[in-house]
Amino acid sequence: MMRRLCTGAAAAVVLLGASGCSTLGYYWQAASGHMAILNAARPVSEWIADPAAPQPLKDRLALAREIREFAARELHLPDNASYRRYADLKRPAAVWNVVATPVDSLQLQTWCFPVTGCVGYRGYYDRADAEAEAGTLAARGLEVAVYPVPAYSTLGWSNWMGGDPLLSTFIGYPEGELARIIFHELAHQVVYAKDDMAFNESFATAVERLGSERWLARDSAAAARAQYAEFDARRRQYKALLLATRGELATLYADDAIDRAGKLERKQAILAKMRQRYDALKAAWGGFAGYDAAFARTNNAMLAAQAAYDEFVPGFEALFEREGRNWPRFYAAVRRLAELPRDERRAALDTAAALPR
Repeated sequence: MMRRLCTGAAAAVVLLGASGCSTLGYYWQAASGHMAILNAARPVSEWIADPAAPQPLKDRLALAREIREFAARELHLPDNASYRRYADLKRPAAVWNVVATPVDSLQLQTWCFPVTGCVGYRGYYDRADAEAEAGTLAARGLEVAVYPVPAYSTLGWSNWMGGDPLLSTFIGYPEGELARIIFHELAHQVVYAKDDMAFNESFATAVERLGSERWLARDSAAAARAQYAEFDARRRQYKALLLATRGELATLYADDAIDRAGKLERKQAILAKMRQRYDALKAAWGGFAGYDAAFARTNNAMLAAQAAYDEFVPGFEALFEREGRNWPRFYAAVRRLAELPRDERRAALDTAAALPR
């Protein structure tokens, strides 16, 4: 899946009383949307004890509770109110994100908020609102995408109100994926560097990968491990396809010897090749179509947004190894990086990724 972004951070900004960086209407939908989720949430223990709750849901919530305890105990992620309640949203996504780039660039449009800084997306609790924003951006000549987000983090600001809850939008994921999403969102409460989406998302992605491997190795059945291995292999192949396409487009857009019309023509050839490679992947997967919806949205904006989740993961994984696979030491090292100027922290991660392990 195209994974979660911290769109709830905008809601947290509103709840803190910030103003001035966006329209009042946007802030209102963010605040009211997040409050509606919090109000719908009940403690996991109440759902499990509720005779009216379906048994499959109770089983998933029990599993999520075990994963949540593992996150605090084994991964040293925050042991707080988050992900100890559950809300049935009765819709397919928690929020819908809007991303945009120029038609001949991979540079994301950014939006800025007082607490979280500038990010390359804008989240809406109502899909129609997201589509309306996308239409406005498209009218300006930008390449735009709208995609569903199953979960988000308020960076810990909601813990005094019960914390970010488990949601119906992801509770049914396979075991390994459920663990990943919980670990990812909790990681955002550990370290957050203002104005650096790629740093934040890559860190959370590294934590989810390392944490889910540990969960599956120690606390899950062989069937769950096999299911995750198959899913993860497909995901890595799919991401490799997107990364290769993004690299080709980046090279094309940076070539000053080609005029804009020529770039747009060659862009279509690159995207056509991407579609052929995706069809070949699906054939190799035996017709698995789980990425079809995400692939149909693939354009400059989606490729740029996805890159934020992966760009610095190798550096964070190398840092984890350098710190002896010790979680508290790893988090302390990441916090030190977050205190550096943006370019310095990114250079340090690139250097770490390049060093032999």
